[in-house]
Amino acid sequence: MLWTFVFGLWGLSRQHSVWRDEAATWQVAQRSTAEMWRVLANVDVVHGLYYLLMHALFTCFGPGTTTLRLPSVLATAVAAACVAVIGRRLAGKWAGLAGGMTFGLLPAVQFHLQEGRSYALVAAGAAISTLLLVTVLQRQVRTRHWAAYGTTVLLTGLLHWLSLMILAAHLATLLWTRAERGVLARWAAAAGCATAGVLPLIAFSRGQSAQVAWIPPLTWHMLIGPGVLLAIGGAGALLERPRAGRSSVAAVGVPLLAVPQLGLIALSLIQPIFLDRYVLYSMLGLALLIGAAVGAAVRAARPRFPAASRWILPVALAVAVTALLPQSLAKRSPASRVDDVLAVASDIRHLKRPGDAVLFVPADRRDTKSVTPDAFAGLRDIALAESPEKSGTLKGVETEPDVIRGALLGEQRVLLVTDASPAAPLATTPRDRAKTAVLHRYFTPVTDKRTRGRRVVVYERRSAPRAAGEGGAVRSGTAGGGAEE
Repeated sequence: MLWTFVFGLWGLSRQHSVWRDEAATWQVAQRSTAEMWRVLANVDVVHGLYYLLMHALFTCFGPGTTTLRLPSVLATAVAAACVAVIGRRLAGKWAGLAGGMTFGLLPAVQFHLQEGRSYALVAAGAAISTLLLVTVLQRQVRTRHWAAYGTTVLLTGLLHWLSLMILAAHLATLLWTRAERGVLARWAAAAGCATAGVLPLIAFSRGQSAQVAWIPPLTWHMLIGPGVLLAIGGAGALLERPRAGRSSVAAVGVPLLAVPQLGLIALSLIQPIFLDRYVLYSMLGLALLIGAAVGAAVRAARPRFPAASRWILPVALAVAVTALLPQSLAKRSPASRVDDVLAVASDIRHLKRPGDAVLFVPADRRDTKSVTPDAFAGLRDIALAESPEKSGTLKGVETEPDVIRGALLGEQRVLLVTDASPAAPLATTPRDRAKTAVLHRYFTPVTDKRTRGRRVVVYERRSAPRAAGEGGAVRSGTAGGGAEE
């Protein structure tokens, strides 16, 4: 736990950068409770419990990158501790220690270790519920134990309902170990109660499925990653030599790794939702199986090389940390994310002048203003009809294209905040097309600043309009914009 916690504190601020998904957490967490409920009625209800938690933390400690990300660091450390305890109980102290220390090193876990979103907390909930299940397999437990299990699964499901796939993994473990009927009946009751508690969230969030419409359909090359993970986990299970009918790391780790991955693939055949962060908790199973493999190596070496066997884990960790150092450094840099919402704030402060107007293309890029409102003080958001707070949205409600066009024609100097990627598609909504058309024809770009995935272009009005077809249009992306379920 300490190892993972210290590892998570390293480079926590990512050079004071916050990307668009974290910006959604940042801005919603700062709103009043009433404003938050209004947002959740429109978007991101799947993250509602997480937003309420972050709202409480922001209220107590103030907004900042440390407050935003420290919960994920603590949650990952708790998950690592659970992996260590599970591994120790099932395969010995070396397997537990290796599994627990492996968890925070896994590249997918390193990414979300310092992420201001709910996925690390979901992994912690999955780890705690799995530890409770392992306790059931090893000793007689009371009703309060099953109540703790059901409550943990419920809270984890409310953090993100796709975590309920862990129930299928736990059922596979119970069947693998040939659990008694009484245990199966109590598990079914706890699992049923937890699922029933999450069903209203599932039903309501289905009405917001347009938020994940940008996720591409499942393709064969997207299955390479899960295939590699399952192969590594399978190798670790074979080294442990699992047997049906008894508790083992394989009986817990293989379902924990495989079932969420395969379940997400199956769901993606119905609706494209294949993002590895939705099943980050499956990495618990991978860490357990890797730990079991290290434990098996220690046991195999101990009879002939008792002194050297103690160095297997430290050497393996040193090699892993060294090999993953480039990845670790990359995950802690602003370049590891699509963009940096805070990056253009300093550009706005230096470029703005009294009386200037500001535009956002697409409207999702207004998250920069929501997170750093002081940087936009004095600028008139001429396309905005209703603020994000009043409209219960993340990007606000903009006026009609004709109104935007008329407002733009009355301006002399406009700052445009957009995407920096040259591969971003042309603005596609009528409002964004109206913005870019007027800027192209009646204004001249005089300054163009690109920083960490965001772009600020300063336009000044020219005397004669440009002929149609002359010059190039402003490019801006909508793919992946806004918060995601």
